[in-house]
Amino acid sequence: MQTAYRRLLKLMPRLGLQVTDLGPGTAVVSRRGGRIRIPLGPGADVLARDNGRYTVAGAGTDAWVVRRRASRVQQEQSGPESTTVRLGDSGASLLLDPAAGSDERKLQLAAAEYLCHQHVAGMLELYDVNCVFDVGANRGQYARRLRRFGYTGRIVSFEPTAEHFATLEKAAADDPDWWVYPYGLGREDTTSTIHTGWNTMNSLLPPSDYGKGRYVRFSTTDTEEIQIRRLDSMMEKALDGIDTPRPFLKMDTQGYDLEVFAGGGDRVAEFVGLQSEVALLRLYEGSPPMNEAIGVYEAAGFGITGMYPVTREADTGRVIEFDCVMMRADAAPGKS
Repeated sequence: MQTAYRRLLKLMPRLGLQVTDLGPGTAVVSRRGGRIRIPLGPGADVLARDNGRYTVAGAGTDAWVVRRRASRVQQEQSGPESTTVRLGDSGASLLLDPAAGSDERKLQLAAAEYLCHQHVAGMLELYDVNCVFDVGANRGQYARRLRRFGYTGRIVSFEPTAEHFATLEKAAADDPDWWVYPYGLGREDTTSTIHTGWNTMNSLLPPSDYGKGRYVRFSTTDTEEIQIRRLDSMMEKALDGIDTPRPFLKMDTQGYDLEVFAGGGDRVAEFVGLQSEVALLRLYEGSPPMNEAIGVYEAAGFGITGMYPVTREADTGRVIEFDCVMMRADAAPGKS
């Protein structure tokens, strides 16, 4: 089932469909014009409709995220027991199937991730962004999501670890406006040692006691020597050929985002917006608390447009990290 599902998702862009994968058995499909329904098997369909977004609901999943733009939503459900939860006046709904056994925490985080991607795509369009700096690119997940959500401008990705850079380089090979560099970014041009073997959580910082208690992966680690560059030293090359650059800075460096930002120097004023992972509960030693990080960004002229939880404690419900999206209001087109 899952193999067929993955093959179908890969095929859909060739059919003019936009696909956003939300996790095992769940994705979002959209297209302009018409409506399509593709059966995948018992309890699993692909749904797309005019000016709307519907999910692919795999067998065993318990939730759909449905979003509309202009036209009235005609909802499709997996069975008579499904219930609809409207999200205020936004035109969005959550469809729940009680028989599947809802996991509220996973549902909330999946919805937050989807809404964050939607919000970022909207901000890139609103602010006429034409170059996204993808710092902490890992295997290229963020850049691929940008493309799926319709962003067509330049992407410049930075990933310092050899294993993940090799995967990133392959992912970008067929996209001429997606550039990749094997560097980390920081406060100065130097070499440093990064902790590896933590998958998406590789960091230049060691784990905190809290982090060790939360993630088993932190119990063992390898290290790798990497090259670090200042952000401002990379900007001229990254923006080459863009007549009127309007860059956006995405940082996901596991506690190192403020160091990346500091390396921008006075040139951070050229960015119209940014996205940073900010922490309420410290996973890495030496990482800044959320209020400190946001204070630095606000002092540089950025204002919050969206906050989306990334991880939560299962036993307390406390948010550990947020994806924080911030824009420079005076850079919005039409602002004087």
